[in-house]
Amino acid sequence: MIRSKWFRIVSGLTVVLMLAGMSATVVSAQTKLKGIIKGRSGSLIFLQTADSPKVVVQLTDYTDVAQVQGVLKARSKSMSMAALIPGLPIQVEGSLNADGQLVATKIRFKGDDLQQAQAIQAGLSETSAQTQQNSAELERQNAALAAQNAELTEQQKKVAANKAAIAEANARFGQLNDYNILDEVTVYFANGKVNVDPKYNSQLVALAEKAKTINGFMIQVKGYASATGSAALNQKLSEDRANNVANFLLQQGHVPLTNMLAPGAMGESRQISAGDTTADTEAANRRVVVRILQNKAIAGT
Repeated sequence: MIRSKWFRIVSGLTVVLMLAGMSATVVSAQTKLKGIIKGRSGSLIFLQTADSPKVVVQLTDYTDVAQVQGVLKARSKSMSMAALIPGLPIQVEGSLNADGQLVATKIRFKGDDLQQAQAIQAGLSETSAQTQQNSAELERQNAALAAQNAELTEQQKKVAANKAAIAEANARFGQLNDYNILDEVTVYFANGKVNVDPKYNSQLVALAEKAKTINGFMIQVKGYASATGSAALNQKLSEDRANNVANFLLQQGHVPLTNMLAPGAMGESRQISAGDTTADTEAANRRVVVRILQNKAIAGT
């Protein structure tokens, strides 16, 4: 009888102690934290506390979110979870889950703190928008600079090509004091004749077309005669030959008059192989030399 009574007492105490232990476990599982929201991702809040730079808080449909009011902060106003923005100081109550996240049952914050956080977010948003605008402007400027550099590179290539062409032409035709000679055509005449032989038409037209592609070009036309006959007659022959070639360039080659130098009548000067009166040499002296000239200052040489 006594032993049965003691057994019941011990069993009762065991149950009481077990209940007490369970209660203690439940109580210990409840956690309260204060911190500042550093970020959000869906239902997760990343909280910075005095003890940890990052505590993960899990929101649920049952999380009670409210703003404390009154002098004693005894009253609260229910708020949407949307109010939980970065920069807001909050107090969280809840329990830890298996992932170490604090599942929030209650969250409280002050109205002044919310206004300040909202002001900070507005400033950050404005700064972000300005940063994006600045970045877009910088990208535009970089693109424009890249285009300018590409254009400059292309111009430099053209200048280099132009200089190479001038050097090649100078090597072939020579140069005057102020001009580079970029190309030339020689037109030959029969003895005593001044009309341009049609076989030279295509060469003169091609020369005129090439000249038009050259910046600041000038066309030089110089007529010559052989030493056969009187000097006065030969002077007149060289003048007529030069004028006829110049007129062809103006009329058929469509060279602007402003780009033509006055035709030169050289008469018997500049004889090829002076003193040689063979037929071939005399024929070579009856000529008009047409040259494309470019001022060295314009060419940059």
